[in-house]
This record gives sequence, C-alpha cells and structure tokens, in this order.
Amino acid sequence: MLKKFAILIAISLGLGFLSRNIGLNFQQATAISIFSASILGTLLFWDFRLGFALIGTSVLLVTRTIDLENVIKFASLDVILFLVGMMVLVGLLKESGFFAWIVQLILRVRNLTALKFVVIISVVSALLACAVDEVTAIIFMVAAIFEICDYFEVDAVPFLIISVLATNIGSAATVLGNPIGILIASKAGLSFEDFIIRAFPLAMICLAVAIFIVVIWYRKPIRKLERRIKEFGSNEMLIKLISVPPERDLKISLLVFGLTLVFISLHYRLELLWHLEPNTVLLTIPLFSSGCVMIWKWKKARDYIETDVEWWTLLFFMLLFAQAGTLKFTGVTDVLAKNLAELAGNSISTLTGIVLWASVIGSSILDNVVLVAAFIPVIQSFQGLNLNLQPLWWALLFGGCFGGNITLIGSTANIVALGILEKDKNIRINFFQWFWIGLTVGLITTGIVWVALLLLPIYR
Repeated sequence: MLKKFAILIAISLGLGFLSRNIGLNFQQATAISIFSASILGTLLFWDFRLGFALIGTSVLLVTRTIDLENVIKFASLDVILFLVGMMVLVGLLKESGFFAWIVQLILRVRNLTALKFVVIISVVSALLACAVDEVTAIIFMVAAIFEICDYFEVDAVPFLIISVLATNIGSAATVLGNPIGILIASKAGLSFEDFIIRAFPLAMICLAVAIFIVVIWYRKPIRKLERRIKEFGSNEMLIKLISVPPERDLKISLLVFGLTLVFISLHYRLELLWHLEPNTVLLTIPLFSSGCVMIWKWKKARDYIETDVEWWTLLFFMLLFAQAGTLKFTGVTDVLAKNLAELAGNSISTLTGIVLWASVIGSSILDNVVLVAAFIPVIQSFQGLNLNLQPLWWALLFGGCFGGNITLIGSTANIVALGILEKDKNIRINFFQWFWIGLTVGLITTGIVWVALLLLPIYR
C-alpha cells in the first residue's frame, strides 16, 4: 500500500510541476495535481476514494484555486438530487416485489429454449438498465440466472457474462440507465427525447450484434443448456417456486414508477409549455414522485433514504464533479481543448473519434463516471472554438458505457455481478476469461457507434 501511495504522490506532484514548466499558472497546476490524485486514488485505492475526494476538494479551497460558490456550482446538485429521487423509487420497486415478478414473466415464456433464454436475459437486462439503472438491473438478473441455471444444473458463468454485457449496452440507451446519462444530459442540454431518438435505436442495434456474438462465442454452454431443458421438460415447478402474484402494493408501485417515466419522457414538451428552464421537469419529477412515496410509505420513509440511497457514492460524485469543474474554472480545459483541436486539425470527425476511443479505453480501467466527469469540461471548452459539440457528447456517452464491457472492473455492474458470483457460488473469474469476450463485444459495438456518429446526420 505504501508503494502505491508513493506512486500516487509522485505522479500527482509530477504533473503539477510539469504543468508549471509548460507555462500554466499556480492555480491551474494545483487543479491538475489534485484532480489526478483523486483519479489515481480511485484507481489504486478504491475503498478510500471518498477520502481522497474530500482531501482534494479541501486543498483546492484552502489554496484559493476555487472558491466555495463555484464548488457548489460545479458539484451538480441537480444531478445528485435526480439520482436520490430515482434511488428511492427503485427501493420501492424492490420492496414491492417488482423484480421477482419480472423473473417470473421470463420463466413463463412458452416452449423455452436455450437460445430464447439467451435472447430474453439479454433484452430484459438491457431494458431494465434503461428503466432503473445498470446496478439494480444486474443484481436482479444475476439472481434470476442463478435460479434458472441451478434448476437445470448448468454453469451460470457464461449467462452471467452475457447479462452484464447487455446491461452495459442498455445503460447507454436512456438518461436513466447510467449516472453518466443524466450528467451528460444536464451539461449538454439534451432531453429524454434526444436519448430515445438518438441513443436508444443505436444501443438496440449494438445489443442485437452483441447477442449474435455471444451466441457464437458461448455455443457450447448454450447447447448444454438446450439438452438440459429437453431432459427436464416443463419448467412449471420452477415457476411455482418463485411465483409472485401482482399484489396491490406492486400495482401501485408500478403506477407511480410508470407515471414518473411518462413525465420524464415528456419533460421537454412540458418545459416548453410551462416556460421552464431546460431539464427542470426532468430533474424534479423523481423528487416529486419520491416525496409521494415517502408520504404513502411513511413508516418506511427513513429506510428508503438511509438504505436505498447510495450516499457514499453520491457524495463522491459531488466532490469529483467539483474538482473537474475546477479544471474549467482555472482555464485548464480551455488550453487542453485548444491543443486537441489543433492536433485534430479542427476536424469534428477526428475529435469525435478521439473522444469515443479515449472514453472507451479509459472506462475499461476506470469508473466511467470519473472518466466522464473529467471529459465534460474539456468538451464544453470546445464551444469557445466554434465547434459542433453534438457528436462529441454522444461519443462520450457510448464510449463511457461500452468501454465498461472490456474488463472485469470496467463498470460498476461488472464488479457487482462478480461479487455476487464469488459470494454465492464461490467462483472467481480470471481476467482473460472475461477480457476476450468483453474486448470482442466492446470493440465491435464501439465500431458500429463510430460509423454511425460519422455518417448519420442525426448525430450532428
């Protein structure tokens, strides 16, 4: 640990001194040094990432690199409050049995085959990620996969990997699928409609391609499952074991969540109708809905806030956003954007490729929220160079989500799924067991996105 800490200090200070030597001022060098320390701290000391973020933000304030007013401004409280509201609603769905009910619907598919099973878990994983978020989706999909694979006595690992790959792809389809979606939407002025029109169809195409790849890649486990399904025959027994009738609380919970999604999907139209600032309805509807939930379930309201809201993660996000904002506040991102634009010859196509592949590679080794938080101020700085930012925002979104498929630690969904696998089944997947299929799916789907961003006028 001391060796890692020494590396962190050396790199952070080295970047600070290097920044001074190339002409940046003290505040700019300090901002770079502190932000790099937080990123390296996240990479090398995952469990201590919040500590690094707290210390780093304190140093930025004490050295007057940024003031308190701008820390609050760049902390993106609108995004944080949106996530709080959605986490409360997801807690309600969990308590009401929504996800067990989804599992039951999967099992009730007539004439279930191994191929149908792969397609179903892939599509459901992606759509759940669209609606609730990637982590919640994968928790319940892993439970379903374990239940079904145990019943048919087959290895669950291939099907778990398939589900995670689909979840990461689906998380790019809407603003709800991943925290980076709402972060990009709020900073880029994108609406829910923009995601449905531009991100959702492309994500579904990539999902179809990914399903085709995994069906070929895991053809042997799929054949084995097919044989087991034929041997065991009907899965009525398994359906009875986990049968969950849609009770009153579940129906009301679905109504609340459904209405929330409807208003989120219509937020752009409502904001125009009511003459509100962009994304006002998008960011407040989850808060209103969660408030109604806590009045309805007042005896459990404190549990929703204390248990279902990931305060550790949200506080880390706030401080990280503030540190990334400091790069913009001090002018570091303007310098970087200018140099990148010159390197690309002011070509938006070249810049799109740089952002897309850099975010793919970065998110394969680092949490994608950290990566996106670093990229956003840079992309915003391109605006001062009179460049069209639209394809860059979509490149950042897809790169941040799809890059997570490449390695074991590429996304939170990966880490959560593998943690459950190790805890419940005492099985550990080695790096290359994941890497080759993750790399194949990641590169091919990113290639599809790259072609779409360059050729389709809808992304410009």
